[in-house]
Amino acid sequence: MEIKIINTGLFKLDGGAMYGVVPKKLWSKLNSPDENNLCTWAMRCLLVKEGNRVILFDTGMGDKQDERFRSHFQPHNTIGLVGSLAHAGVAVEEVTDVFLTHLHFDHCGGALERSSKGDIVPVFPNATYWTNEVHLESALKPNFREKASFLKENIVPLMEHKVLKYLDVQDGIHFSENITVDFYNGHTTAMMVPTIKAGNKHIVFAADLLPSIGHVRMPYVMSYDIRPLETLKEKSAFYDKILNDQTYVMFEHDKDYAFGQLERDEKGRYDMRACESTQVLGTS
Repeated sequence: MEIKIINTGLFKLDGGAMYGVVPKKLWSKLNSPDENNLCTWAMRCLLVKEGNRVILFDTGMGDKQDERFRSHFQPHNTIGLVGSLAHAGVAVEEVTDVFLTHLHFDHCGGALERSSKGDIVPVFPNATYWTNEVHLESALKPNFREKASFLKENIVPLMEHKVLKYLDVQDGIHFSENITVDFYNGHTTAMMVPTIKAGNKHIVFAADLLPSIGHVRMPYVMSYDIRPLETLKEKSAFYDKILNDQTYVMFEHDKDYAFGQLERDEKGRYDMRACESTQVLGTS
């Protein structure tokens, strides 16, 4: 098995929205906002080569949106998904599976691109794209809180090109020999969180269950979460599962740290120790 980080660039989101009820005086120490209260976040994906499969977990925002849309989120330091994969030695034709944890634009937008004719087409011509039908239904008929995050142009073309397949919503389901999937409903309905077994290590691609190392404390729940009280329950159960020295969390949105390992102090408070990528993956 070969595992690589795929960086697609940075973007900005409102700090208050990202930290929910936590006061700015506290969260601003974790991620300094600009004059508009916007903080910088990563769009970090993961590539796993397992046997004959080349699996990409999430795809970042992509670049097919118009300038008005981009001005809201200010994507920058963008190498682009295709360029980042090329840097990792992978051509788009080689990708066999695109695993979409959920269909918010910053996680799935890079799965599609505009052709020279202006049509929206899949980036990966030989890949199967994975979601689940429970989540897809919520994405196609979004509630008012999520409507701006679920964009039809990121979803419908995948259906029209008949490249979508669906996982059963069942915790611990096997996606492959070494990859299992759990489902979470606090951030959005039936978000998929994969765990990759690599030797004696486990790497959890946490998606928006734990978007950054700064979200480890219980009250640090995003305002984007549609069921924040459910997120609290899910975080607690998740922590019980990963509190060991063989499990690493990968952060999709932390601008500084790709990996962390959960710790608990003598007062029972959780913290996250940042880990170097070389410690987790064995490569830079």
